[in-house]
Amino acid sequence: MSGPHVMRKYHLFIALVVVAFDRLAKLSIESRVSLHDSISIIPGFFKITHVENTGAAFGLFADSPSEWKIAVLILFSLITLLIVSALLWKNSHVMTTTGVGLALILGGALGNL
Repeated sequence: MSGPHVMRKYHLFIALVVVAFDRLAKLSIESRVSLHDSISIIPGFFKITHVENTGAAFGLFADSPSEWKIAVLILFSLITLLIVSALLWKNSHVMTTTGVGLALILGGALGNL
């Protein structure tokens, strides 16, 4: 069994693994680190801080009082998912770095949705 259907399964598997690790990481931080506290991973270089973002990337729209904010953010996420899925579907006949990258993006977008 070969062809695009097998590659699509691998791409979907990659996306689902990303979603699983994303959820696991978020749940782990929520349960182990108090809100606004940090844990040092590599001292002086890398730390994880527990924050909650009610907006988009980097807090964009977080302070918006609009009742449409959540719906607009979900709509943008769904549009992104559709575009990435279409690109992945179109380019999934072989395993390439582009396909893996798109699968990673798809998993990240699903995790954030």
